Amino acid sequence: MASDHDASLHRLVPLAGSRRRDTTPPTTGTPAGRVLVLSATVGQGHEGAARELARRLTARGVPVEVRDYLDALPPLAREVLRDLYQPTVQYAPALFDSVFQGLEHDGVLRRTAETVCRWAEPEVERWSRDADVVVTTYPLAGQTLGALREQGRVAVPAMTYLTDPAAHATWCHPAVDHHLTVTTATALDARRYGVAARATGPLCAPGFVQAGRSREAVRDELGLHRAAPVALISAGSLGMGAIPRMVRDLLAHPRLHVVVLCGRNARLRGRLGRDARVAALGWRNDVSDLMAASDVLVHNAGGLSLTEALAAGLPAITYLPIPGHGRANAEVLAGAGIAPWPHDARELAATVEDVIGKPTHRHRTWWPQGADPAAVVAGVLMARHTAPLPGRAQ
Repeated sequence: MASDHDASLHRLVPLAGSRRRDTTPPTTGTPAGRVLVLSATVGQGHEGAARELARRLTARGVPVEVRDYLDALPPLAREVLRDLYQPTVQYAPALFDSVFQGLEHDGVLRRTAETVCRWAEPEVERWSRDADVVVTTYPLAGQTLGALREQGRVAVPAMTYLTDPAAHATWCHPAVDHHLTVTTATALDARRYGVAARATGPLCAPGFVQAGRSREAVRDELGLHRAAPVALISAGSLGMGAIPRMVRDLLAHPRLHVVVLCGRNARLRGRLGRDARVAALGWRNDVSDLMAASDVLVHNAGGLSLTEALAAGLPAITYLPIPGHGRANAEVLAGAGIAPWPHDARELAATVEDVIGKPTHRHRTWWPQGADPAAVVAGVLMARHTAPLPGRAQ
């Protein structure tokens, strides 16, 4: 999905009259009411954002319920969304890219997605009955919420938090009251879909701002030279993409050491643990410490690890992005100057050298100072009890 995407494309939802102004008031005091958060067990990005949002709202004294959107779907649809994502990306990338692009057009794929979203409507409507605000971190859940708002079956504010750097038709629905994004770049990108999105910063645990262990202690544990430059590769929780080639191309840099987060992909970890300059790791709960011990993140998807790197002030590079949302995210990140996107091994080595030589990058931010998605949600919750929602029948 390029920045010069054809503006005449039919979106997943109609755009007539869809532009909305975000008039969310600032939060003061403890909001009254309950928040429902809809996520999905498809990778860790959507779940991680939902968990952190719930944690922050709970800390503010707001009752929160987190639901898995996939539980609202028939078993077959649930299994397709949950189980076919990784193998399709890994072994049929052209097919995955075709599906991603096809969802932007009016056609069979779009109508299939609409059908899946309709299947979830009864359960999502039931979950929403006792809520005062509903927030989702998963795109299809946002489509279901938007449809229920249009039909008047959900009478409370609906909010979508985009976890991807690039917007997409499935992320944007004109009847969703608030579209929240991590960065200003994503908020600008969402304008192509006729929605007024708002950059509200990352949903990362506090540890990503301040690591728990020293840089030297982590490097000693992993057997890394204390003075050598270190690239941290994030392969997501599923270890997807051309990670072996990414490692090989990074090692073309003569001094670079590489740490690879293989997630739960034990086979990938076994393939990579044979070079003295490579530390291949399984699932870790100390990613903030690993980032603090590294000089650059190299990613291929633009998911939660990229967001965590931005929160930690760790420079990022996109390389060999996965199809579909991975490439779309790469374009937005590169266009905004957030993460360069080299296209071959020689360009990668030069980009690594350039990035690690600019430590000032660690002090840049890509969202308004003090932005917090939980504060925005709490503000909407408070506003619900002080004024009727504009443009909606109550």
